[in-house]
Amino acid sequence: MLYNSMHDMTTAFRPRTLVLFVGDILFFALALWLSLCVRISVQAGTVGVPSQEVFFEHLAPFSLLFVAWALAFFIAGLYENRAVVLARRALSAALLVAQTVNVVIAALFFFFVPIFGIAPKTLLFIYLGVSFFLVLFWRVVLFPWLGLQRSESAVLVGEGRELDELKTAMNGAHRAPVYIVEAIPPSAPELSATIVGAMERHRARVVVADFNDPRVSAAFPQIYNLLSVGVRFHDSATLYEEVFGRIPLSVLNERWLARNVSRYAHTLYDALKRVMDIVISLPAVLLSLVVYPFVALAIKLEDGGQVFIVQERVGQDGQVIRVFKFRSMQRNEMLLGGTKSDNKITRVGAFIRTTRLDELPQLWNILRGDLSLIGPRPELPAGVAEYEKQIPYYGVRHLIKPGLSGWAQIYHHADPHHATDVEATKEKLSYDLYYLKHRSLLLDVTIALKTIRRILLRGNA
Repeated sequence: MLYNSMHDMTTAFRPRTLVLFVGDILFFALALWLSLCVRISVQAGTVGVPSQEVFFEHLAPFSLLFVAWALAFFIAGLYENRAVVLARRALSAALLVAQTVNVVIAALFFFFVPIFGIAPKTLLFIYLGVSFFLVLFWRVVLFPWLGLQRSESAVLVGEGRELDELKTAMNGAHRAPVYIVEAIPPSAPELSATIVGAMERHRARVVVADFNDPRVSAAFPQIYNLLSVGVRFHDSATLYEEVFGRIPLSVLNERWLARNVSRYAHTLYDALKRVMDIVISLPAVLLSLVVYPFVALAIKLEDGGQVFIVQERVGQDGQVIRVFKFRSMQRNEMLLGGTKSDNKITRVGAFIRTTRLDELPQLWNILRGDLSLIGPRPELPAGVAEYEKQIPYYGVRHLIKPGLSGWAQIYHHADPHHATDVEATKEKLSYDLYYLKHRSLLLDVTIALKTIRRILLRGNA
């Protein structure tokens, strides 16, 4: 079928991540060489360069750090395709934070692993400044010059709120892969001729189309010959996923679900994930016991109330599970609507929520197999009952175990928590479906790293 072959034909984002990674490593090394030049010049009072022996003496231990530093860049979101379009802060700010963390990592590395015989205290401070400006120059000037981020004119074929979102995002970003020059509704007369005319008029080389719309699919055979002259076609739903990190709910139907979220296609992954849950949560449980007395004492000293609460949540296959938490509100927020003004967060509760200490007891749920480390957020039964009535396919998220953290928890920032909000929950479901479709150990590691970043920086991913 034409749609199926084209759906997987191409992606709007070119292979930029590998290029960025290789370039970062090279410029890390160049920054090391320049930093050695600066240090030698300052010490000698004249311009100097490091000898080959000195450079390689430092390169050996620093090369181990380069990998750790690239990982810090990854956690900071500096390799994300979606960050190209939906950047949450300036590249320079993210880069400075990442490089500062990298220097701290290096300082700890050389302090605790002194086997390399060097203690580059001054060099690290020089390196922070040199590497920041050098990597910023690579990413802001040189990388765009390679042409991997050049926007191409595109014609959008389709209609609806999600396509309007996509157009706004693409045209509002300075590094998006395509720029929408014209949007054509599927109801346009002689659709194929209209598309060809728009492409000739704007000299566009890309078509972004909603091939889930039968009117668009029907028009494709008439413009199929454009492939021979280099025109590329992108499925709008796939591009929407890449940009927003969520599934457009307009594409949901039984065929999509059968193709993308089948449980049995992930049998090996599910087994490995359970092993990982046990391997990680068991030592985490033992270590967290050190914190329990301090949290319990703080809760008791504030209001004398109970330390733990037990909440009913909906788990895998719709089964009700009981999850454990440290109490963070004036009373047990068990019932739907428990965040009303008559049940406020305590001062201790605000702290343990911010630091995620309130969720430490849920590690026991992970050991028991009720929860996973990574998965959709477990919801209250009353809320689930309401959402299943109003949101099509909402129950699909219960095909897998809920998680302590997850894709939606990282990227969806309008969670209604204990209140009911159908529209916000629809958006959250779109993130959960993205995770269901793409779930893998690599994605789980990505979410775990971003969760750590969010806790440390107390900000959105």
